[in-house]
Amino acid sequence: MRSRPHRPDSPFVNGQLALRASATNDRRERAGGAYVLYWMQATHRFEDNWALRLATLEANRLGTPLLVYQGLDPTYEHASDRVHSFILENARELAERAGRVGLAYQFHLRRRRNDDRRVVDRLAGRAVMVVTDALPTAGIAGRTARFAARAECRVVAVDSYGVAPAASFAKEEWAARTIRPKLAAIRDHCLERVRDEPPRVAMPPRLLRDLEFDPLDLAHADIAREVAACEIDHTVPRVSAVASGLTAARARLAAFCRGALADYDERRADPADADGSSRMSPYLHFGQVSAAEVARTAIAHGPAGAVAKFLEELLTWRELALNFCTRNPRFGTLHALPPWVHDTMRAHVKDRREAHYSLAQLERGETAYPLWNAAQRELVETGAIHNVMRMYWGKSVILWTRTYSEAFRHLVHLNNKWGLDGRDPGSYGGIQWCFGKFDRPWGERPVWGTIRSMSIPRAYKKFDAAEYERRWLGTTAAQGTLGV
Repeated sequence: MRSRPHRPDSPFVNGQLALRASATNDRRERAGGAYVLYWMQATHRFEDNWALRLATLEANRLGTPLLVYQGLDPTYEHASDRVHSFILENARELAERAGRVGLAYQFHLRRRRNDDRRVVDRLAGRAVMVVTDALPTAGIAGRTARFAARAECRVVAVDSYGVAPAASFAKEEWAARTIRPKLAAIRDHCLERVRDEPPRVAMPPRLLRDLEFDPLDLAHADIAREVAACEIDHTVPRVSAVASGLTAARARLAAFCRGALADYDERRADPADADGSSRMSPYLHFGQVSAAEVARTAIAHGPAGAVAKFLEELLTWRELALNFCTRNPRFGTLHALPPWVHDTMRAHVKDRREAHYSLAQLERGETAYPLWNAAQRELVETGAIHNVMRMYWGKSVILWTRTYSEAFRHLVHLNNKWGLDGRDPGSYGGIQWCFGKFDRPWGERPVWGTIRSMSIPRAYKKFDAAEYERRWLGTTAAQGTLGV
């Protein structure tokens, strides 16, 4: 998507907004437009939302109302009950909160693929300008570029994903060690709160009644029935144990800060500890809570050592993944890996694999390793895998497929289909790490070459793997068959 800094006619954008906002087309503001439109795509919140802040400032500058629009259609990759339900349940909370915070919020649900596909185009046709969210993954960058090319008014995309603006780093960073000091230098400034203020001009009721589409009545909608009526994958069910929305996100964060955060540097390494990690990734992926709020809350409640380790995951690795997906358009392929990885894969491409599992077998968790099967079961049932087990889960598939590219495709499919944080920059960064991204060459081994290896049998010596298996498989693994 071609972009350049957003330069409003009356300059007011400075600080973080100057780095976060980019014009995505060469159109000007539409004279006589009825409102500024904020098209909510990736940042599903009103609080700590830089795109909403810019849209509000622009509406105030132009003396117009602000319309917040969110749509959901059945055409995104791996559209399912799981993702639809999580988005709709959060949208219900947004609709309930909108009036209290002084915002006009409208939601459109496109149930079938051949239903009306041009709602946002018609809304933009009456807008002075459009502000939307910037994200390099989940199809959002491409969708925004196509829309901006059609739109007859200015379209500005704003990055609210990371604590630091993605534009803070002008090139692709190669490892945590290269981005870590740069983040440290700007962290405190980037943790500043966004000024959450309503627009000065209220949306006239007559405009809301004449939007040329039927908004979903979220207050009275039967979400389960609405999801069932959509042309999506109904074999991937809603995760009932994970409540959606800002209220649930903040409750989960508060519980983590009261409990595991104090010992996070130790507990996070044990997948058998059900409460040892934050489990905030679904909320962060859908933008239901900001990473900055999570960081501020942790800093305010945890001991310095534990907080430093938590921020290493929340900031260093998450921002590194965002930088990677922003600066490397091949983030979804093995072409994004450094030259040394390609050299070692070429040298070992014909090495004998210990097993060959089909995608269907992997999806069902039908390998010879109960620990891997337990990780897959956790993903299928909860939409997430413990961070430590995710590394074993990803690394192991490299040993069980005919080619490295097949392993990569299988992992992306499994993660994006079943994960509540699928199609996220962090997901792509984590999968690429399994193949050597952000890492260095290690000792030569069959299949791995010089890629860092991880052995499932050795996991039994590092944490209570048998307890993890019992939780997700309900049985005790026959470890003798695995050579443990």
